Amino acid sequence: MSISARIVDDLVANDVSFVTTVPCKQLGGVIEEVEARPQIRHVPANKEDEGIGLCAGALMGGARPCIIMQNTALGVTVNTLVTLTQFYRMPLPMLISFRGELLEPIACQVEMAIHTKALLAQLHIPTYHFHRQQDADEFDAILRYTFMCSKPVAILTDATFWGGY
Repeated sequence: MSISARIVDDLVANDVSFVTTVPCKQLGGVIEEVEARPQIRHVPANKEDEGIGLCAGALMGGARPCIIMQNTALGVTVNTLVTLTQFYRMPLPMLISFRGELLEPIACQVEMAIHTKALLAQLHIPTYHFHRQQDADEFDAILRYTFMCSKPVAILTDATFWGGY
């Protein structure tokens, strides 16, 4: 079974029925897998902050949401994460490709990587970093955690997790 299928199996097992995504090469397999699952409504978003708004609407409509995005756009989500997600105690798993580390081929990706973990820490968002595919063994527990405590949670997945650039 592919790592993308395992991740989406955990989403389905935790009753996640709404997923919004912003295109990302590293997360492409997960996005394809989400699209193929009839249990999940997939609504692509133009921007990450828009996606968080879509997740809020889905939650208010009774669905458990998830957003799939890149870390390079984390900066545009800060206001939405604080004034919507955290203020209203919204559970939101955020599966995030962590671009900009060693062997990154695109220089501009590096700048946001330097700030990603610090921003998440400043926002008091629990953060988990997947380096190896066996790290995904924790994904189910992370999903249960975010829905139990009604908090956003960041799951960073770097290039080594996906098999490299």
